[in-house]
Amino acid sequence: MQALVKPTRFLIFLFLLFGALFLAKPVLVPLVIAGLLAMLFLPLSIRFERKGISRGPAALLCIFLFLLVIAGLAFLIQWQLSDLIEDMSGIDQKITDMVSKAKQYISQTLGIDAKKQQEMVKEQQSSSSGQLSSVVTGVLNGVMGMAVDTILMLVYLFLLMLFRSHIKTFILKLTPADDQFEARTIISKTSEVGQKYLMGLASMIVMLWVLYGIGFSIVGVKHAIFLAILCGLLEIIPFIGNLMGTGLTILITLAQSGDSNAIIGIVIVYALVQFIQTYLLEPLIVGSGVNINPLFTIFIIVVGETVWGIPGMILALPLLGIVKIICDHIEPLKPYGFLIGEEPKKKESNFMDKVKGWFGKK
Repeated sequence: MQALVKPTRFLIFLFLLFGALFLAKPVLVPLVIAGLLAMLFLPLSIRFERKGISRGPAALLCIFLFLLVIAGLAFLIQWQLSDLIEDMSGIDQKITDMVSKAKQYISQTLGIDAKKQQEMVKEQQSSSSGQLSSVVTGVLNGVMGMAVDTILMLVYLFLLMLFRSHIKTFILKLTPADDQFEARTIISKTSEVGQKYLMGLASMIVMLWVLYGIGFSIVGVKHAIFLAILCGLLEIIPFIGNLMGTGLTILITLAQSGDSNAIIGIVIVYALVQFIQTYLLEPLIVGSGVNINPLFTIFIIVVGETVWGIPGMILALPLLGIVKIICDHIEPLKPYGFLIGEEPKKKESNFMDKVKGWFGKK
């Protein structure tokens, strides 16, 4: 019985931890996002401070540049989306034709005539009218909640950058004198992990924009730039983001033209981009910024989605990377850091070393 005490305590701890994270989602998600962004903008803020700008204005300048990038991206999407909206009349006609063909198929296959199908649709619409209003209310509440979370995240970001020395000193005061050096190393490396992950992700998204844009243009997809931007942005959702973007591209292309050759081309482009991303871009651009093995990569993404939804999927990997850094520098936790991490890799060829040098990797 004594041997079961420690595993039982550990399981209870995990249960309480995940329960607390789930309940504290509205509080923690904006704070964690702000923390990762603060790590990303820390070198830029320090550069501004070295040029004589005080910390507060430097933090505000970093936030202004961040909002400027977001606004530029939103303008680009809106510009491309306006072209897509202009084709909506043609898309409506395509959808109407597809619905008519579906009705004919149902009539021929199941023996349900068009009049009966229309009656069934009307019944379904009348029964779901109350559900529609609740869906609209839920969407409006979600938009309002997102706006509040965004403002809160920006406030957290400013305060974390402004009081970073105060927070660091607090952490060091909690650490015994003999472990001060190790604590400073953990703080430095966790910040570095956040920077590498976010910079690598941003670089990956830009490269995917280029690859998808070229590929979709070659196979004749309409609005290739907009769809390439969409596929790239969805990369922030690990694993399923690319599939979602490609699926939406196929649906829009089907609605616009229904060209089977274009659909095959989209699938080929997706396969080629995935190959380039997996075997070239990720090793060179992202590198070992978040050194997690595939088993725990998938596991933590599933856990993140369960606890925090889509924000949890996005935040799961950098947070686990930070946990690994902590485990690697605390003696009793080192076995857990080893379990989470990847196996040591063989030395790469001189050619790969040169290619990594082009991307600033060593």
